[in-house]
Amino acid sequence: MAATIRRETVGTTAGHAGQGPTRVDAYTLDTGEGLAITVWTYGAGLVEVLVPDREGHPDNVVVNLPDLAAYQDRARNPYVGSTVGRYCRCVADGRLVLDGVTYELDRNDGRHHLHGGGIGFDRYVWQARPEPRGDAAALRLRLDSPDGDQGYPGALSAEVVYEVAPGGRLTFAYEATTTASTVVSLTNHAFWNLAGSGPIDGHTLAVNSTRTTLFDDRLIPLPGPPADIAGGPLDYATPRTVGHHALDNCFVLDDPAWAAELHDPVSGRTMRVVTDQPGLGVYTADGFTGRRRSGICLEAGALPDAPNRADYPPVRLDPGEVYRHRTVHHFSAG
Repeated sequence: MAATIRRETVGTTAGHAGQGPTRVDAYTLDTGEGLAITVWTYGAGLVEVLVPDREGHPDNVVVNLPDLAAYQDRARNPYVGSTVGRYCRCVADGRLVLDGVTYELDRNDGRHHLHGGGIGFDRYVWQARPEPRGDAAALRLRLDSPDGDQGYPGALSAEVVYEVAPGGRLTFAYEATTTASTVVSLTNHAFWNLAGSGPIDGHTLAVNSTRTTLFDDRLIPLPGPPADIAGGPLDYATPRTVGHHALDNCFVLDDPAWAAELHDPVSGRTMRVVTDQPGLGVYTADGFTGRRRSGICLEAGALPDAPNRADYPPVRLDPGEVYRHRTVHHFSAG
């Protein structure tokens, strides 16, 4: 059965990020065998992921907001489902140095820079192009970020491709190029809930990691190497119930075979995450006002404050190079 793609208009933005009033579209990609997603051009955001349970009944397994106005309201929208950039996670003191030149970034988290700044990629309307692929379907979204955007050097052209394919496979594929040396790390900020609703406390979680970055009280990494977590309270190498534990950590992934596995025992749904990125941010939404613990973020990407940490995997992108990031979510139920 061929996958299908359909488009409808959601509304018009009020002109965030200097774009002026812009139409926002919703694209639904359906495999025809249970897995279907809806992506909005605002923030290149993942708004719905329909996945069947063990009885074959589909439900939406990502948290979403009621309307476009809610997505545009920062107080109500902590990056829900958005594509986050130009640099996901934090940059300490809103400052980075490249080739001896200091760049001051937008400080939108106290004195620090977070998730691309106050007008990050989540606040733009992206250009979209559907790509039918036989029994799979994809949507390519593009954003051109000008030199100096939120303080970053270089004009950056970024793309994210969402693809759904038979066998319950959802892929995020990112690329970016730049006109001047810069830093980049893109991710998706979906809040997953495999039960479809309610708190995520009953889910089980496994993370393929024996190390995590240590943070100060503003979630800035402390000096020194990642900490060994084997046998400790953050050891999720084998599945554990999330329970009431509050997680807001960045795990250093041990190998590319798999990153995480999330399971809801009531619905039988399982989501296995595979990525080529070095880190996985895990957040149980304890600070999500009005929707506390309604979902869990599994954000693959670079390590926090990597632009200022020579001991972390590099995040620099130079002209002539291509930034690439691929994360795959495999869904099953049983």
